Amino acid sequence: MEIGVRILLAFLVPQVARVGGQEDGGHEGCVPGFQVKHYQVAFSGTFQKGQALLQVEFDDCAGNEDVKFEVSDPSFYVDRDLNLVPQREILHSSPVLFIHGLSAHADDMAQVEVTGLPVQPPHTLRDILSRGQTLPHRSKRSLLVPPVIITENQRAPFPKVIGRSHVISTEKQGNHIFRLTGPGADQDPKGLFTIDVDTGDVSVSRSLDREAIDSYQLEVSTTDFDGNLVEGPAVLMITVIDQNDNRPIFKETRYTGEVLEGSPNGTIVMTMTAFDADDPATDNAALRYNIIRQSPDKPSSNMFYIDEEGGDIVTHISPSLLDRETLPTTTYELEIVAKDMSGREVGLTGTATATITITDKNDHAPEFTHPLFEAYVYEGSTGVVVNLTVDDRDDPATGAWRATYSIINGDPAQSFEIQTNPDNNEGMLSVVKPLDYEATAFHTLLIKVENEDPLVPDVGYGLSSTATVHVTVEDINEGPVFFPDPLIVTRMENIPVGSFVAALNATDPDILQIQSIRYAVLRDPAGWLSVNPVRGTVNTSASLDRESPYVHDNKYTAVFIATDNGSPPATGTGTLIIYLEDFNDNAPYVVPSVARICEDAHDMNVAIVGGRDKDLPPNAAPFKIELAKQPNLDKTWKVTRVNSTHSQIMLLHSLKKANYQLPLLITDSGVPPLSNNTEVKVQVCVCKKNKMHCSSAHSHRASLLGLLATLLLVLLCL
Repeated sequence: MEIGVRILLAFLVPQVARVGGQEDGGHEGCVPGFQVKHYQVAFSGTFQKGQALLQVEFDDCAGNEDVKFEVSDPSFYVDRDLNLVPQREILHSSPVLFIHGLSAHADDMAQVEVTGLPVQPPHTLRDILSRGQTLPHRSKRSLLVPPVIITENQRAPFPKVIGRSHVISTEKQGNHIFRLTGPGADQDPKGLFTIDVDTGDVSVSRSLDREAIDSYQLEVSTTDFDGNLVEGPAVLMITVIDQNDNRPIFKETRYTGEVLEGSPNGTIVMTMTAFDADDPATDNAALRYNIIRQSPDKPSSNMFYIDEEGGDIVTHISPSLLDRETLPTTTYELEIVAKDMSGREVGLTGTATATITITDKNDHAPEFTHPLFEAYVYEGSTGVVVNLTVDDRDDPATGAWRATYSIINGDPAQSFEIQTNPDNNEGMLSVVKPLDYEATAFHTLLIKVENEDPLVPDVGYGLSSTATVHVTVEDINEGPVFFPDPLIVTRMENIPVGSFVAALNATDPDILQIQSIRYAVLRDPAGWLSVNPVRGTVNTSASLDRESPYVHDNKYTAVFIATDNGSPPATGTGTLIIYLEDFNDNAPYVVPSVARICEDAHDMNVAIVGGRDKDLPPNAAPFKIELAKQPNLDKTWKVTRVNSTHSQIMLLHSLKKANYQLPLLITDSGVPPLSNNTEVKVQVCVCKKNKMHCSSAHSHRASLLGLLATLLLVLLCL
C-alpha cells in the first residue's frame, strides 16, 4: 500500500489549572483535578469496543460527584470507574489523546500517549513545503484548522502555545509560511494570538477574559515568501472556557417589600434577583438564594423563606402570628445571600438586604376612652366645647386608624357638629347654632366613631364605639331682641312734625329675670325721628322728604338700640324701614335748557323738549308744555305735544341767526297740579350741508318788543 506523507496539525489544548480552585474550599492538601497528568497505552493493531485501556486518576476534592469527562477523540469515553474505553473498534488512532475532566470543583486536562502505532516516514513541514517547489504541477494539499478551547484567566508565563495547524500534502513545499489574521491577531485586540510561521503553532500572549470576549474567529492560511496565497484561508474558532471568577451581584444593596398582616402562609412578599457575569450555561452562573439572617428573630427566626432558585421571598408563619399589633416590630430586615455553582460550598457569593414591612389591615375597631363625656357652654356662643378621645391599635398612617364621628341621637335641631382632629384623631364636638338657656339648659348626645376604611369581615363595632356626651348650657345676660326685625311701615312724606311713625317692640330673652328696657336712636341719617325711651314709640322730629338723598328706592332706614338693666347691661339693635308715599310737592321743569333750530323755516326748524318731575306718578307725567301767556309768541313759535313727557318747539318763520329766550309753562298731573314757568334758550342757527352754525352771542328775549321787531324785519324783507 502506497503511503503518502501525512502531516496532521492539531490544536493541542494545554493543560490548564482551575483558577482559584483552592480558594473556595476542598479537602486540606488536596489539589482538584487529575492526580496524574500523563498516561501511556500500547496499540497492538486494534482497540476493541468496550475494552478498558487504562484508568485515570481524578479527584475534585469533593467526592467526584457529577464529574464529566470529554475525550479529544469522540471514539473514546471515560466510564464511571474512570476507565478509558473505546466506543467502537478502533483500527487507527491519534498518537495523543486529551481527556478533559470537569465538575463543580475542578476543571483539568490529562494527556494519553498511544504507543506502538505504525511508524510514519519522518518529514518536517519545511521538507514538505520545499518538495512542492520541484514539482511541475500543483500538489494536492489540505489545510486543517480544528477549533481550540482555552480557559480564561491563565497565569504567566506568556506566550503559551495553545495549538498547531496541520497541512496535508503529497509534496514538500519549503517556501511556504503560516499566517494568522482576524480580531485578536492583526485586528483589535491586536497581538492577542500569534502563529509560528514555520511550525504553525498558535500561541496566546496574555490572559483572556471570557466576560469581555467569549470567542474569537480567526483565519489561518499559508503563503509563499512573496505573500501569495497558497492554502486557505481556513476558519480557526477559539472558544474561551468560563471560570468562576465573578461573584453574584444584586442590582441594589437594599430592597423593600411589604406584606399585609394576617396573610396566609406562603404569600409572596417580593423577589430578589442577582446577576452573575459568568457563563449562564454553566454552574458558574447557576445561582441559589438563602436567608442567613432575620432581624428581629421574634416570634420566629424563620418567618420568611426564599425560593433558592427563583428568589421569591414568601411568608413562613401562620396568619394568626402575623399580627402587626402583637409583633415586636412592623419592619423586618433579612440578609440575603446569592451563591453561584448551584449553591455548592465552593461557590462565590453576593449579599443584599431586604426590608419587609408588615402593613396594616383594619382588624381593630376604634374605642372611646370613656363611656361618658361632659361639656359646658354659655348660651349664645359657638365653637368647640369638648374633645372626644379614642383608642385604635391600627396603623396611624392609614384609614384603618383615622376616625370619623357622627351624632346618632340627641340633636334634632342640628345645633351640634363633630369633626376629626387630623393630628390626634380626637373628635371635636362644636356648637354651630347658639344654644338658649331659657329653652333647654341640658343636652344629651349619643356619638358613634368609625374608621375611614371598613373593618375586616370578622371584626365589628362594639359598645365601646359609642359614647354619651352631656352638654350643660350656662345662662348669661342676653341683650333685648327686637321683633319684628326689621320693622317696616309706610308713611306719607311731609306729614306734620311730631306725627306717629311706629312702635318698637323689644323683649328680654332672660325670662327668668325681671329687667326693664330703654330705647334710643342709634342711627338716623337725616335726623327726622325721635323715640320714647320707655314706650319705644317713634315720632317725626322733622319733615319726611321722599326726594331726600337719604331715601333710596322710596325707603328710609333708621336703627334703634334697646338696653336692659342687667349686670352688666346688655343691648340689642333693631331696624326701622319707612316706605315714603309721594306727595305732589315738586313742580315739573323743562329739559334741556338749550334747543337748536335752523333759521330757515324750510330746514330743521323743530326742537324737542321734555318734562321732568321729582315726584312719582300720578304726580308727574303726563306733562303739559305750552307757550307762556305773552302777546304774539304764537306768531313766531308753536309748541306741539309729542307724547306724555315730550313736546316739540317749531319756528313758524325765518329768524336771523341769534339766541332767543323762549318762555314756557309746564304743568304736571298731580292733584292739585303744579306748574312752573321756565325759559328755554333757543339757538337759531345757519344750517348748511347738514351742519349747524350757531351764534355764541347773548340771547334775545322773545318778548313782545323783540317779536314786533322781528316781525317788522320779516315784513320789510317781503
